[in-house]
Amino acid sequence: MRNAIVVDLDRCSGCFSCEISCKNENGIALGSYYNKVMTVGPFGEFPRLQQYFLPVHCQQCEDAPCVHVCPTGASYRDPDTDVVQVDKSKCIGCKYCMMACPYGVRSWNTDERVVEKCTLCGQLTAKGELPACVHNCPGGARFYGDLDDPNSDASKALAAADASAIHSLTDVGNKPATRYILSSRYAEWQESTDLKAGEARYMQKDGE
Repeated sequence: MRNAIVVDLDRCSGCFSCEISCKNENGIALGSYYNKVMTVGPFGEFPRLQQYFLPVHCQQCEDAPCVHVCPTGASYRDPDTDVVQVDKSKCIGCKYCMMACPYGVRSWNTDERVVEKCTLCGQLTAKGELPACVHNCPGGARFYGDLDDPNSDASKALAAADASAIHSLTDVGNKPATRYILSSRYAEWQESTDLKAGEARYMQKDGE
């Protein structure tokens, strides 16, 4: 089982509905995010400039570094859903997991003094509902499901896309499960180099 979200960037307009609905559903404080929408670009040379929007959330890594470094077991993989979660009752606020995450997608709750992150809206999916960001995307750009189940919405979205249009954030040995669909007719996928700074920095290919 690999529950994850697939984001079709060909459809994403950067409207921030996913970001806002996530904050509303999970009661996230101002300045904190479980899901953040970044702007990639513009890049290229005039008049052939390109740009796309990149929503970034917990990538549900197969080999999650946040789980490995947690000294108390507060960061763990749920045995029933295989989703990486945080048990706030065990969190001592050491922030090791925040430092270990390659994508900067964990948040510090200053009131509770604990780390938080995207849970794939487990409170909703446990009832058979979709994560808030998926349900509220006006462009139909987000899909949720088990990547190992060919009948899930996420798997169907990937199956319908050209293999060359399927991407993931930079894998540093953690094997991120989240997939992004971006066709070259809209923009060329840019390899990420720094997402932890709160903004997207990218390397362009040689010659661009």
